[in-house]
Amino acid sequence: MLWIMRFSGFFSAAMVMIVLSPSLQSFHPAEAIRSSHGGDSDSNSDSDSYLRLPTSAAGKFTFRRAPVFRNAGDCRASRLGKSSVCDPSLVHVAITLDLEYLRGSIAAVHSVLQRSKCPESVFFHFLVSETSLESVVRSTFPELKFKVYYFDPERVRNLISSSVRQALEQPLNYARNYLADLLEACVNRVIYLDSDLVVVDDISKLWSTALGKKTIGAPEYCHANFTKYFTEHFWSRPAFSGVFSGRNPCYFNTGVMVIDLARWRRLGYTRRIERWMEIQKTSASRIYELGSLPPFLLVFAGQVAPIEHRWNQHGLGGDNVRGSCRDLHAGPVSLLHWSGSGKPWLRLDSKQPCPLDSLWAPFDLYGH
Repeated sequence: MLWIMRFSGFFSAAMVMIVLSPSLQSFHPAEAIRSSHGGDSDSNSDSDSYLRLPTSAAGKFTFRRAPVFRNAGDCRASRLGKSSVCDPSLVHVAITLDLEYLRGSIAAVHSVLQRSKCPESVFFHFLVSETSLESVVRSTFPELKFKVYYFDPERVRNLISSSVRQALEQPLNYARNYLADLLEACVNRVIYLDSDLVVVDDISKLWSTALGKKTIGAPEYCHANFTKYFTEHFWSRPAFSGVFSGRNPCYFNTGVMVIDLARWRRLGYTRRIERWMEIQKTSASRIYELGSLPPFLLVFAGQVAPIEHRWNQHGLGGDNVRGSCRDLHAGPVSLLHWSGSGKPWLRLDSKQPCPLDSLWAPFDLYGH
């Protein structure tokens, strides 16, 4: 029976590859052009085509230099110069960089560029607590439009509560709460992406999501048991649970969000999130168990602009305790998200991958 289950899993992944491949090929109008610093795209002989991290991380990572991706002919031309972050024609994407998830972040950026019709029109905002990682990005993506923002861990250290998984307690996991403060005032909208995902569709489609009068947009999952994200203490106290009065709260995953930064700034949502984190720390009993997700749910659940589920096929990392292999949700796929404890790069290296990890591998720029 076990071999049948395994075969079924791998057969499922193979079928996904067959189904995805034609649609993925349709997202290649932007020609991939080899960087002038290297030779053939398949050659590994050029020493400059590899990146070695600073001494503190040397020997742990080596990244291949990505090819240069060019805009298709009908992409909008830049209005304010090549490197201006305020150019209104840009698509803004924010993502964190740290050593533990660096391999995933690099793959995520690579996937956005590879599947974008107008990759030169995508501007990346990298949130870091280790400033040396800027050189990693610059060497791996020589022509990338990006800016690095230092996020001071002390800003949230006293607000963070213990969680079911240590990775959820890392200060950088809370940097998304401060995008409106960190990014330039001229950036009025941003797509936030986690580091354990790949985009297999044109990011401009997600960018064009209509938010209406909502501050954030995300795929919602109203069939999920929403009550489990908060403790009995929370639900027994009307002063807490009353926050959802008049709302129809649904679970959403904060790893993929379109955010109206102008509205966020105007309505002071950063402080609202911080307030719930303070309550968690000072209340007689905990009001939630997970990390950065519950404060977002408390502030936004029931007030989210819905986005198609194709833009966050999440949970591929399995559960947060044991980890497990998961299948895709029914329906089309534009983004694959390995949320949960199992990360594809770790499972691939350990020679114990889940079937769907093969869909992440083509975007991996890690090299021995």
